[in-house]
Amino acid sequence: MKNVLIIGATGQIGSELTMKLRNEYPNGNIVAGYIPGAEPKGVLLESGPSEIVDITNPQQIAEAVDKYNIDTIYNLAALLSAVAEAKPQLAWKIGVGGLYNTLEVAREKNCAVFTPSSIGSFGKDTPHVKTPQDTIQRPATIYGVTKVTGEMLSDYYAKRFGVDTRSVRFPGLISYVAPPGGGTTDYAVDIYYSAVKGEKFKCPLKPGTLMDMMYMPDALRAAIEIMEADPTRLVHRNSFNIASMSFDPEVIFNKIKEYVPGFEMEYELDPLRQAIADSWPDSLDDSCARAEWDWKPEYDLDAMTVDMLTNLRKKFGIEKPADCKA
Repeated sequence: MKNVLIIGATGQIGSELTMKLRNEYPNGNIVAGYIPGAEPKGVLLESGPSEIVDITNPQQIAEAVDKYNIDTIYNLAALLSAVAEAKPQLAWKIGVGGLYNTLEVAREKNCAVFTPSSIGSFGKDTPHVKTPQDTIQRPATIYGVTKVTGEMLSDYYAKRFGVDTRSVRFPGLISYVAPPGGGTTDYAVDIYYSAVKGEKFKCPLKPGTLMDMMYMPDALRAAIEIMEADPTRLVHRNSFNIASMSFDPEVIFNKIKEYVPGFEMEYELDPLRQAIADSWPDSLDDSCARAEWDWKPEYDLDAMTVDMLTNLRKKFGIEKPADCKA
């Protein structure tokens, strides 16, 4: 990678990935693609080029690719799971129609393409514990349907047209940088915000709801490392299971309480999010990613909790209480 276009660069993943790529490729053009109303601000705007790139407009994608001699496209445009259920037509238009536009530009202009998939690509008939790399995928949400379609469409373009498509299935992503955006796993971000602000957390999922999660620094590394991987080692392409940690609301709550003793939580269930979570895996088998491109996470729940609490306090200018360990 040298010249990279990030479509959806101001979103939850895109805002952090853009900055990481700019730090790692200082001599390249790392272009922040955005839509009107979601303009880059601050250091994201000031640190590199940006262009209006609506994924539903193939001409805008092609023009940005030509202008900056793009060799790699990170397609991060999507509606998150709970939002997508409220707007299924738009979710399909962006998630599948937008991917088709991106792949067509990549085919014509010889670009590699990264399009993230998700644990949401699995369904209730999938083995829930150590979900295999290759298994049945029958998602019950439009979000999941778009992800499975995206995996298959990306593989098709690789086999039929030689487009270098690669992706990972992200677990729930946890970050202190971008606020939660309507995902089923976002409770695991909200809970840290409540702990730092001294608020009682209202959990939308019931005890025992296990889901795979990952700290954003590991997710960013995965997105870069898969695109840098030796293609001759890749048996799979779209999409690799990657894993870091799996927990339910009680586990993360009790871990935070180790560092914030007065923290409290109560349950206020969200039936939609609960139904979505129940259809997703408890944990993923990421042995193929480890074998084919040496994937390995760096953060566990304890290390993530310390880092989240520390950085959220800095973000909001909150002093660490005397009775808190982190």
